[in-house]
Amino acid sequence: MSKRIGILTGGGDCPGLNGVIRAATLHARTTYGWEVVGIRNGFEGLYEEEYIDLTPSNVASLLPRGGTMLGSSNRANPFAYPVKLPDGRVEIHDVSARCLDNLHKLDLTGLIVVGGDGTMSFGQKFIERGMTRVVGVPKTIDNDLEATDYTVGFQTAVEVVVDAIERLHTTAESHERIMIIEVMGRYAGWIALTSGLAGGAHVVLIPEIEYDPERVIAAFHHRHGRGVSYSIVVVAEGARPKGGGYSVVTPGDPTKQEKLGGAGQRLAEYIEANTEYEVRSTVLGHIQRGGSPCAFDRELATRFGVKAVELIADGKFGHVAAMENGHLVGKPIDKAVKKLKLVDPKGELARTARGIGIELGG
Repeated sequence: MSKRIGILTGGGDCPGLNGVIRAATLHARTTYGWEVVGIRNGFEGLYEEEYIDLTPSNVASLLPRGGTMLGSSNRANPFAYPVKLPDGRVEIHDVSARCLDNLHKLDLTGLIVVGGDGTMSFGQKFIERGMTRVVGVPKTIDNDLEATDYTVGFQTAVEVVVDAIERLHTTAESHERIMIIEVMGRYAGWIALTSGLAGGAHVVLIPEIEYDPERVIAAFHHRHGRGVSYSIVVVAEGARPKGGGYSVVTPGDPTKQEKLGGAGQRLAEYIEANTEYEVRSTVLGHIQRGGSPCAFDRELATRFGVKAVELIADGKFGHVAAMENGHLVGKPIDKAVKKLKLVDPKGELARTARGIGIELGG
């Protein structure tokens, strides 16, 4: 009887997910002769028993496609799941026992969980509750998983932001404006700082360094004093002024994370209230998540998908496929979720930014 493995994509979508699905399916099917079942919409599909058979023919054209053919959900926490009752009310239930029963019915040799810190933490909890045959693939545009140097989706998001920065350069210069661009990343500044370096930004504000708004304004004064009448500011959505909190659009609860947003507009309003500069603020939002993955993410997704299948074949459950110094290795899932990987305020990336005159606000 053929072995069977499963794969699901959880959390927010990003470019490269389809590449992981494709690579895992092709490697499992052609190399090992295993069946592959796709679980729809993350852990929601596991609870609802919504599956799809994955074959070389239905994954063949996935590599350049953004998003995920399996669907995803960042509100499908099986340990705090919104269940609609017959009277229309919604209650939060722990449905992990049902999910475990459904996994047993699938009789999987291994389950590949593709996701960020939330999805990986769910996978770790299932391991602790007896579903030990789990391996992970790290994906998040935020690049904030401790276990790996790079996550699927990060580089494409950076490319999108750099393109936007370049477009804002010309209009900022033409109208002598301060242009603020707010980017994703949650509590990590990888997207902001990497794209700010690559896009030639003049100020970059990240969650890891609380910023002094007066210091930011001083940077504008300095540029204007040199005859440069515009500036580009990249603001991470998790950036905070000294003594201030995060800009939160929607508070979190047991079923979902808090939604950040408004950090760029907060800074714009401060600048306009305290200077004569003309300011415009742009929020890229989900544009960073969409579209075709870049070449780096296509390659990384393919390597991760193959590695995940090999972890199953080698019996290395409870591990994630991870990149370490350019090579793929297996790392314990609990390391992936132990803490967020954050930008070191005194590290090489921040020193590089300061070295070329980028103001980091603190």
